[in-house]
Amino acid sequence: MAKATIAGELDAFDRKIVDALADDGRMSITDLSEKVGLSKTPCQIRLKRLVDEGYITGFRATLNPQKFGLDHIAFTEVKLSDTREKALDEFNTAVKKLREVEECHMIAGSFDYLLKVRTADIRRYRIVLGEKISALPHVASTSTFVVMQSVKDKGF
Repeated sequence: MAKATIAGELDAFDRKIVDALADDGRMSITDLSEKVGLSKTPCQIRLKRLVDEGYITGFRATLNPQKFGLDHIAFTEVKLSDTREKALDEFNTAVKKLREVEECHMIAGSFDYLLKVRTADIRRYRIVLGEKISALPHVASTSTFVVMQSVKDKGF
């Protein structure tokens, strides 16, 4: 097996494996090896290394939110009243428990966090915002941007 030129750097075969599995994480090792142009054993060894080195952190089902009736997406800016480490930790711990919050990112700018919130509709979003997000530790204010259309909605 050819090693990457620098530790931690991926070569072309590694990138093909990662790209193929990002599209279909249930792909068999036989199909994966054919797709990337390696025999099964070297492909399997590379896949194990990619997992062991943390490039691939897991495999999961990609769900169709519309089938679950979760058609509404809003991005919520959150400003905190306190941004000391303890307050940030308290907010981070609490926001992770909200099922409706798909993503949470700490932002450098005029607000502290950006949340991607998915609900059934605007009525349900208002409830989540009023009863859950606004009640998170140290939340001073929020601002909402409603998504009209998702043009590209796929993780890394």
